[in-house]
Amino acid sequence: MASLMENLMTILENEISEYENLVVLSTQKTPVIIQGDLHALQQITDEEQIVVGRIQHLERKREEVIGDIANVINKDVEELKLVNLIEMLQDRPQESGRLAGIHDELKDVVHRMERVNDQNRELIKNAMEMIEFDMTVIQSLKAAPETANYTKGAYMSGDKMGGRLNGGFDAKQ
Repeated sequence: MASLMENLMTILENEISEYENLVVLSTQKTPVIIQGDLHALQQITDEEQIVVGRIQHLERKREEVIGDIANVINKDVEELKLVNLIEMLQDRPQESGRLAGIHDELKDVVHRMERVNDQNRELIKNAMEMIEFDMTVIQSLKAAPETANYTKGAYMSGDKMGGRLNGGFDAKQ
């Protein structure tokens, strides 16, 4: 049982480390999203996928160890949580304290990651709303009614209200 607990704590500490890496990458994404640098965003996202893969691997190992611990102590694996293990280890304060510290650290890093991801999600949502607004303005300019301007030969010039759009952006304006 002691080796299973040690193995579980090592896996959880590795998970914390990987979640810390994920928080760093997510934090790096914030200014990239603000700048609209799609190349840098893609690079960070690729790095995140590698870290997520490592976290998923650690999660599978953690589930296996929890399953083994549940078998040893004859408990249902679905009901066995870290809090339960901490309580069960009360007679071994060193292991109990270490596991409680790991539990708190894991909760903290996941909370920080959620906060950064929520911030990035909001930034992306705002960027998408701005793009949608710009597209609506461009579409409305292209759909503006024609004016009744005539040339010298009495031909209608067909100018659009709002100026001419050449499909490009005039940086001089």
